Amino acid sequence: MNKSILGLDKKDSAHLVDNLNGLLANFQIYYQNLRGLHWNIKGKNFFELHVKFEEFYTDSQVKIDDVAERILTLQGKPLHTFTDYINKASVPVGRDISNDEEGVRLVVTSLSELLTIEREILVISEKADDEGTNSMMSDFIAEQEKTIWMLNSWLGK
Repeated sequence: MNKSILGLDKKDSAHLVDNLNGLLANFQIYYQNLRGLHWNIKGKNFFELHVKFEEFYTDSQVKIDDVAERILTLQGKPLHTFTDYINKASVPVGRDISNDEEGVRLVVTSLSELLTIEREILVISEKADDEGTNSMMSDFIAEQEKTIWMLNSWLGK
């Protein structure tokens, strides 16, 4: 087998890098959606959601950096252009959303899409014996599942 300096199969690592770049692209779209929601939210829930969306985008910045650094750790190159992000992302783009419920629904939908991608990466990282990526995905998944539960509770679901 052709092993990397980390002891991982180079082919498996390349496959993980490709999938992690997909996650990175989706996180970047999610992040920008959150910035737009933070800036444009209106109504009686403004103060509550303005702060919450900032909390979410600050957390996303950390996760974006974590994913990019994991890609580099696996000896790959993280995507870094908006063109790449748009071409690779499946998270919906939110445009001019100022309604509180519409904004929260966009976050829930986006997190659901991120969870799907992270679970796919989790399967790949398990098969590759890549505990670093596996651990990162597990942490992301647990946190995002709880956030979805809370946001759905806010929506009255």
